[in-house]
Amino acid sequence: MRIAIVNDLALAVTSIRRVIEHEGRHSVAWVARDGQDALARFVADEPDLVLMDLLMPVLDGVQTTKRMRELSRCPILLVTADAGRSSGLIFEAMGHGALDVVNVPVLTEPPAESGRQLLQKIATIERLQGRTGSVPRRPAQPGAAAAPVARRRPPLIAIGSSTGGPRTLATVLAPLPRQMANAVVVIQHIDAQFAPGLVSWLDGQIALPVRGAEAGMIPQPGTVSVAISNDHLVIQADGRFAYQAEPLEEPYRPSVDVFFRSLVKHWRDPGLAVLLTGMGRDGGKGMLELRRSGWHTIAQDEASCAVYGMPKAAVELGGAIEVLPPEAIARSLGQRLAR
Repeated sequence: MRIAIVNDLALAVTSIRRVIEHEGRHSVAWVARDGQDALARFVADEPDLVLMDLLMPVLDGVQTTKRMRELSRCPILLVTADAGRSSGLIFEAMGHGALDVVNVPVLTEPPAESGRQLLQKIATIERLQGRTGSVPRRPAQPGAAAAPVARRRPPLIAIGSSTGGPRTLATVLAPLPRQMANAVVVIQHIDAQFAPGLVSWLDGQIALPVRGAEAGMIPQPGTVSVAISNDHLVIQADGRFAYQAEPLEEPYRPSVDVFFRSLVKHWRDPGLAVLLTGMGRDGGKGMLELRRSGWHTIAQDEASCAVYGMPKAAVELGGAIEVLPPEAIARSLGQRLAR
C-alpha cells in the first residue's frame, strides 16, 4: 500500500515511517506536517491509506479527516501520541469517517509491540478493502469475575457499528428513557485500548449509564454495555457475556456477526437489532439470522452513513425490516419500547 503520514512531530514521522517500511510491503506516499498541507497533497496524489494525527497546527486531524472524507472514500487511520487525553477528538474524527485509532509506535529497530499494533491495523484495512494481507492473531482476553445470573433476562437491544459509529450511537441512544426495561449491548469496531475512552465518552453523551461489557456479567435493564476486547463478545447459554478468540480469521474484532449469532443461539426472547454505519459487511449475515428468528431489525440508510457498507450488506441480504436515518431509528426504538 502507498501510505501517507500526516503528523507535525519529526520523531513520530520517523517512527511511523520505519514501521511502514520495515517489511518492504508498504511505501510512504508523502508526509504532511499539518492538515492544510495534507489536503493539498491529498488532492494532488491520493494514497491508499492516510495515517492521521489529531493535534496539529493550522488544521487539526478532526477537520482534516472531515474534509478528506468529503473528497474521497480513502481510508483514514488515526495515529496519535495523545490518544489517552484526546478521547473526544478521537470519536469526533471517527464520526467523520476515520476507521480506527492506534498509538504512535515507539522508535525501535525492529518495530516493537506498538509497531506491530500499527501493522496489524494496516493489515485489517487491507483485508476490508479486498487487498492482500493477513490479520495477525490475538490472544484471548482474560475475563472478570462472574456476576450473579438474573432470574429473568431483560428484553434486548443489540447494536452493531463501525466507521462513523460513535456519533451515530449517541444520536440513536440519547432519546431512550433512563428507566426502561430493555438492556442495550453495543458492538463497535474499536481497539480494546481505546474502548474505555469510548465508554466514558458515550456515558457523557446520553442519559443511560454506559459500562464495559465484562466477561461473566449479564445485560442489565436501562444500561448500555459496550464490547471492550479485541476478541469477540458473545452471549453464553446462561445469559452471561464472554469473549472468544474464534473465529481467528474474522477481520472485524469484535465482530457484530459473531455477537448476533450468539443471540440467535442463546437468547430466548427476540428483541431489537440495529446495524449502523461502517466499512465492510460485518453484521449483515447475523442480522438476517436474527430476523428469521423473530427479531425486529433496523439498518441505517445510505444517505446518513459515513460509510454505507455494513447496513448495505444487511439490506442486500434481506436482513433489515426497516431502513432509517439515525433520528428515525431512535423514534422507532422508542415507539417499540412504549408498546
